[in-house]
Amino acid sequence: MPRIHVDVPLAAGQSLALPPGAARHVQVLRLQPGAELTLFNGLGGEWTARIERIGRSDVQVVAETHHAVEREIGPAVTLVLGMPANDRMDTLVEKAVELGAFAIQPLMTERSVLRLAGDRAEKKRAHWQAIAVAACEQCGRNRVPAVAPVASLAGWWASSQPAAGEARWLLGFCSDAQAVAQRLRAGSVPPRLILLSGPEGGLAPAEVEAARAAGFLPTTLGPAVLRADTAPLAALAAVALHPGVAPMLAS
Repeated sequence: MPRIHVDVPLAAGQSLALPPGAARHVQVLRLQPGAELTLFNGLGGEWTARIERIGRSDVQVVAETHHAVEREIGPAVTLVLGMPANDRMDTLVEKAVELGAFAIQPLMTERSVLRLAGDRAEKKRAHWQAIAVAACEQCGRNRVPAVAPVASLAGWWASSQPAAGEARWLLGFCSDAQAVAQRLRAGSVPPRLILLSGPEGGLAPAEVEAARAAGFLPTTLGPAVLRADTAPLAALAAVALHPGVAPMLAS
């Protein structure tokens, strides 16, 4: 059954037009009036819906039954990362959503290759947010992770304050770094986790020291040198698969 995100409140019996991209998807699938769809709006759970009418360029559906289904990984993991260049950020956002990321904060750091500002930065953020929505449609998540506006590392430091129960990990090769497996002992998985990861070339020494001062614990993924778009995904996968994590699944 196709899953479609709609950015509006939903109620039983409500009739609404699907967004243009979703309408095209329904037409490509050659669905007919009466066919069922799944709608979700990111506010929790999902809705069974039925196609009422299919026009030349629009599709009208009616929401029927709400199902309180959640498919979130237990801890709320925020990725704070130096943006990799080219198309790697697109793939990173897609896979991070599939692996359960709660939010994504793109950063420009001292060694960042990708530099964004103004309208270009906002267009990229909107593009990445659309990728996050599409990934939720595909993987079954009913809560869409927010992709925050692009920020400088210094700007993010200034606006970020640790929350209660939050753990902060700095991914990298610091001499005193602990392995992810050590930090993820059974029963000690934090309810909130921020993963800070650098761009190509990593964080500069001064940025590493600033991260330590901000409470980030040096954490390693092993002896291999992982790409900037691989390291945060590997850490997310380790959290998602750890025995101490209790995912919220459909009942």
